[in-house]
Amino acid sequence: MKEKIVQKATQMFLSLGFKSVTMDDIASDMGISKKTIYQSFSNKNCLVKECVLGLFDTISSGVDKIVQEKKNPIEELFEIKNFIAKHLKDEQSSPMCQLQKYFPKIHESLHQKQLSKLEECIKVNLHRGVEIGLFRKEIPVDFIGRIYFVGIQGIRDKTIFPEEQYTNNDLIEQHLEYHLRAICTVQGLEIMKELQNKNT
Repeated sequence: MKEKIVQKATQMFLSLGFKSVTMDDIASDMGISKKTIYQSFSNKNCLVKECVLGLFDTISSGVDKIVQEKKNPIEELFEIKNFIAKHLKDEQSSPMCQLQKYFPKIHESLHQKQLSKLEECIKVNLHRGVEIGLFRKEIPVDFIGRIYFVGIQGIRDKTIFPEEQYTNNDLIEQHLEYHLRAICTVQGLEIMKELQNKNT
């Protein structure tokens, strides 16, 4: 039951927001009593933390599997983008803004985990790209890794990219293209265009 609660709550939090969804909402949607939820989670804060870190672990494991396939670094980035977009498809209400505002400790924990994971992943990707001639040799790997993370976080800010003007998928696509155009060699750009055509 605990796993089902986490699964349903995660879906609702992403769709409606961490603050907006109440324990009553989750219980009603599942057709169970609120008491059943409290048998597994002493309060909403505990449930939010379980959902957030569980989603991070799921995405992190999926990214690891993609990296293990050792595809060329540009294809790898497209695969990761598609995988993350699929898992966040229900994210409609800027839930991370609510998480940051109403659950700051959980948000900070998630932020540090994301930064650590992305730095580890993107730096390996950048070094491989440079080695095989898809990324320019002179790129500052540490800086590029961090600015990529800043960009990923930035495009989720609905005050900068309002929902009525930008869809999540468009933002993710455009951010990746922006990143690649800044670092790719001519050969790398050709591969990027091929993958873009394949993905459309």
